[in-house]
Amino acid sequence: MTEPTYPDAPPPQYPGAPPQYPTVPPQYPQGAPQHPTATPPQYPAAPPPEYPTAPPPQYPTTAVPPQYPTAPPPQYPTATPPPHPPQQPPRIPAQGFAPPPAPPQPPVLDPTVDIAPHTGRIHLAARQRGADATAIGQLVFQLPHFLCSLLVVTLVSLLLPEPLNLVLIGLWIASGALVFHRPTEKVLARYLFRMRPALHSELTRLEPIWRQVTAKAGVSPETYDLWIEDHKAVNATAAAGHIVGVTRYALETLPDAQLAAVLAHELGHHRGGHAWATLLGYWYSMPARIAWAAFRIAAVIAFRIASVFSLLGALVVGLVSIVLVVAVALSFPPLLLVLVTPYLLAAVGRRSELRADVQAAELGFADAMIEVFHGFLRDEEAALEIAARENGGRAVRPGLGQRLLSTHPDTHTRIRRLEDWRAAAAAR
Repeated sequence: MTEPTYPDAPPPQYPGAPPQYPTVPPQYPQGAPQHPTATPPQYPAAPPPEYPTAPPPQYPTTAVPPQYPTAPPPQYPTATPPPHPPQQPPRIPAQGFAPPPAPPQPPVLDPTVDIAPHTGRIHLAARQRGADATAIGQLVFQLPHFLCSLLVVTLVSLLLPEPLNLVLIGLWIASGALVFHRPTEKVLARYLFRMRPALHSELTRLEPIWRQVTAKAGVSPETYDLWIEDHKAVNATAAAGHIVGVTRYALETLPDAQLAAVLAHELGHHRGGHAWATLLGYWYSMPARIAWAAFRIAAVIAFRIASVFSLLGALVVGLVSIVLVVAVALSFPPLLLVLVTPYLLAAVGRRSELRADVQAAELGFADAMIEVFHGFLRDEEAALEIAARENGGRAVRPGLGQRLLSTHPDTHTRIRRLEDWRAAAAAR
């Protein structure tokens, strides 16, 4: 781009004298200045747009409730109460006094429904077990059997040299302690009493009932083992010193209260010392029992062999056997007591059963025990009917000797004893 050129002008000439200002002030126009007024533009006035007006929605003024199907209410049958006999007004004697009201009767319990549960803490009794009079009586009446067994062991020990014969006698006397040895008890219960340990399915029902019974008695439930006897009868056994056995039939058929009463009865045998006293007497009488069984078998075999050859020889064998038994009995008098001890032991056994019944009643199972015995009566009557049919219609009753050798009292006696105890307890 080219720069613009400006013409050369002479410099301005300033006057040398000061400027002369007019002395008269200037005249300004008076009044407000007049400005032109502009007229605002006139816009055409357009009408506002017309929007379509829709009519408001019409809502129903009254709400109609939905109609549901109405079913008539169910008609339940109304049982007509049984008619009551008209109440007769109390008869007033001629003296004008009303008779005294009857004493309140105790409520009748139904022991077949459930067990009265033990509530609160479990207090273990200071005396878990012991030996009552019947246990001591069993040991005393087993003394003749013990002496006979001692005689047998002594005769066997004569076959050994001098030191060993005394050792054999001492070991046999000390072997009675095995009765209280739990592994030995299990062997005896399995092979002597034909029992077995309870299965888990059987313990599911048996253990809760057993814990209720032991809680009422103040006994630790772990002290005893629960075993089962595969027998089709209602029965239970206090075996050895730590085993309580019950039949599978009783476990499957008895209600809880009656099964608890049966277990409480067997616990009474253990607490009274009946179980270990019976087993101890049986243990010490075993050598004499074995010797007597061996003698009988030998005598029968000799008699049959002699009878093959001649009748006279059989008679001689029989006489020799009788003379031998009498000679031993006269030389050893305790053998004579063996003839009466079975009856004495049976009497003590019946007494121990009644004591165990009372101990079960003291734990609150008197009514349940009576129910169990009534079941025994029904079974006994059915067995007598079967025996009568087989005997041509004639009733079959146990004889006197059989009743004297029974270790259990008859069922009527046990029911009557429990009813007497219940009446005495209610009177206290």
